[in-house]
Amino acid sequence: MIDIRILREDPKLVRDNIKKKHQEHKLPLVDEVLKLDELWRSLRGQADSLRADRNRVSQAINEAKKTKKDATKLLEEAKAIPKKIAELEEQGKDLQAKIRDLMLQIPNIIHKSVPIGKDSSENPEIKRIGEPKKKTFPVKGHVELGEELGILDFDTSASISGNGFYVMRGKLAELNMALINFARDYMASQGFEYTEPPLMIRKEVLTGVYSNAEIDAMAYKIQDEDLYLIATSEHPLIGQFINKVVPSTKLPVKQTAYSMCFRREIGSHGIDEKGIFRTHQFNKQEMIIICEPEESYKWYDKMLEYTLHVFKALEIPIRVVECCSGDLADLKAKSCDVEAWSPKQEKYFEVASLTNMEEAQARRLNIRIDGKGKQYFAHTLNNTVIATSRALVAIMENYQEKDSTIKIPKALQRYTGFKEIKPSD
Repeated sequence: MIDIRILREDPKLVRDNIKKKHQEHKLPLVDEVLKLDELWRSLRGQADSLRADRNRVSQAINEAKKTKKDATKLLEEAKAIPKKIAELEEQGKDLQAKIRDLMLQIPNIIHKSVPIGKDSSENPEIKRIGEPKKKTFPVKGHVELGEELGILDFDTSASISGNGFYVMRGKLAELNMALINFARDYMASQGFEYTEPPLMIRKEVLTGVYSNAEIDAMAYKIQDEDLYLIATSEHPLIGQFINKVVPSTKLPVKQTAYSMCFRREIGSHGIDEKGIFRTHQFNKQEMIIICEPEESYKWYDKMLEYTLHVFKALEIPIRVVECCSGDLADLKAKSCDVEAWSPKQEKYFEVASLTNMEEAQARRLNIRIDGKGKQYFAHTLNNTVIATSRALVAIMENYQEKDSTIKIPKALQRYTGFKEIKPSD
């Protein structure tokens, strides 16, 4: 959520930003907010005027009593003022609620470095690491290979839970845990505090980290409870600081967490097909930073390097693409994706996503810093360390042998205790 002062002082900037994000249908929100804000400020002015009147009348009553004059009319006037103030304050609260609801729909101001584009098809590549190795045999997709080796079972998961789930068995399940442990240990070595957050969060927190459209499309609601299953551990990690003031001496906050994640993925391509690339339930190691505003882009660069290190250690070819304006969710000021090479599809696919929300998320959650003799909103960032199911797809394809053996990346072998998954296993 942007500062309403930006909208008051430079509505053109807000309108231009909406256009850059190709959300022209939101342009009327600007005028609507300005109109309601003007009305709210008028009500606040009337209330302030009545408070001044109350002070004036109180002084007049005191003078009347001292001089033995009749104060009946003054007392009646004094009695009526609090009711009028209360009515104005109630109207003001209703207007503030409406303004906040509209402001939550207006996208964050994108960083000046963000390329302008309509959607993900226009995201430019900014870095490539590792060269894809040409296979001398037809590469099997992870579904075919997993079923052949008996380490992925989609028929059983469908009978248990329906589409969008999987049963992972044997050495692949062990490899999944190896990825989690590897990512956890690496982030701890970088000074991040390992944290285990709840897997459910309240609506107040969820609306601070997600737009209403994202909640409707992604979030699983717990029936008869003010709780939702988390879509990523970033949400409860950031949610720990809702309505809190963090001393500047305690910054940056650096936390990492492993969790299961749950997403409805309504309308997402591939959710009704077999596979572990896009599912309703998956495992992910996440990282967050809460920091001083002037430090956030330094941390943005560092957080990207952490994820790149993980995939370089796994020796999987990757690239980084910058998210263009039309591909940025409303809270994002700047974002990029890390993509891994798929020998099967002969193209890159997303495995991680980094975001700087600047102060927009902190403003929604009321996360403030106490420093420099004042309080001000923090900057918040989040990044995927590793989403294990997507990393497994990359490993199964890039480390696949002609006889369907899957070699284990050297960086993971001390976690697995084995060097390969063979058809005979």
